[in-house]
Amino acid sequence: MNRIYYTIFHAIRAILALEEVDFKRHKDVIAYFNKNYIKTNLFPKDLCRKIHISSDIREDSDYEDFYIASKDITSHQIDTAIELLSLAENYITTHK
Repeated sequence: MNRIYYTIFHAIRAILALEEVDFKRHKDVIAYFNKNYIKTNLFPKDLCRKIHISSDIREDSDYEDFYIASKDITSHQIDTAIELLSLAENYITTHK
C-alpha cells in the first residue's frame, strides 16, 4: 500500500513540477492538485476520491498495527495508480 500511494503521490508531484510548484506536506500537494487540476476538469473528478482513499489506506497500512489490506482493496489501489500514471504521462507529454 505504501508503494502504491507513493506512486500516485509522485505522479502528482511530477505534474506540479511543470509549474515549479511543490509543498512540504502531502495534504498540500494533493489539495493543490485537486483545486487546480481536478476541479478545473484537467483530470477526471473521480480521481479526487481515489487519491484520498489511497492516502487513507496508506496511513492505515503504515500506522495501524493490525491493518491488512484485502486482495480486492489492493487490486483497486493498483488500478488507481496505473490510471493516474497513464493520465500523468499523457498530461506531461502534452504540456512540457
